[in-house]
Amino acid sequence: MTLNSEYAIEVHNLTKRYKGLSAVDNISFTVKRGEVFALLGPNGAGKTTTVEIIDTIRKPTSGKVTLLGMDVTRKKYNIIPRIGVLPQGFSSFDRITVKETLQYYSRLFCCRKTDIDGLIAIVNLKDKVKVQYKNLSGGLKQRLGIAVALVNDPEIVFLDEPTTGLDPRARRAVWDVLLGLKKKGKTLFLTTHYMEEAELLADTVAIVKRGKITAMGSPGELIESNADYLVVMLKSVDENVFDMVRKMGFAPVYDSHGDIRVRLDRTDDVRRLLNAIEAGGASFTGLDVRKPNLEEVFLKLTDETLVEGSAGIKEAQ
Repeated sequence: MTLNSEYAIEVHNLTKRYKGLSAVDNISFTVKRGEVFALLGPNGAGKTTTVEIIDTIRKPTSGKVTLLGMDVTRKKYNIIPRIGVLPQGFSSFDRITVKETLQYYSRLFCCRKTDIDGLIAIVNLKDKVKVQYKNLSGGLKQRLGIAVALVNDPEIVFLDEPTTGLDPRARRAVWDVLLGLKKKGKTLFLTTHYMEEAELLADTVAIVKRGKITAMGSPGELIESNADYLVVMLKSVDENVFDMVRKMGFAPVYDSHGDIRVRLDRTDDVRRLLNAIEAGGASFTGLDVRKPNLEEVFLKLTDETLVEGSAGIKEAQ
């Protein structure tokens, strides 16, 4: 792989094995400077291992990774001052305030010129400056964690599941912060279970399964090339509809609201499905027909149910 200043990260034939198990299996990709790159995959797919190799925490079994033009296995101490990391489950000291937290981490990382007030403004915590960490909500703690990851004004920021466990309002507040960082030209490397998060934030998405990249491209490109079908949502269905749809040869799934999603390969199947339901005397109160989103692409390519942050899709038993 040729060194190119266009790229913040270059990964070439990266492999990581543990006692014969390939957690990361010969993957290659690049991340451009200033872009948001999202790594998606089920639990155990190798996402965290990949990130920990790139940000110098782990050593690869084989392959090469360069970050800002430097080999991550040889230039660790040159790389660390130029990156920021928000680990999954960020935590701080209960009894120090927001401002004190940032002052502490600034001193810890020897960043004496950190603009503490500027960081507080970036993550929208101006009205929480004197609030102790223990009294912050989950969403506010994550925004503070992002600010901590920025104390050294890094060129690349790694965010591991930055909104896991947050309610929708808090999640969107974190997204606003990340979009602000994107506008400032930061390179963001994101792992997430939330398809909506990746679709909103990412310029490039890589989907991994069992240590391998199964697809990569912009969210739009992945949807266009992997999801040439329709998704029909039947709302408030009675008990007979699921079995009727399955007997027609389709594969319906329930979501967390008890509604049914059905994948149809042809537009003619929509009318055939509705006619069969009507002829069978079954009923439903709502119908939604649409092209698929990144979530359907993910499920198709990984054959997995999303663990967190999904629409709660599951196969009926």
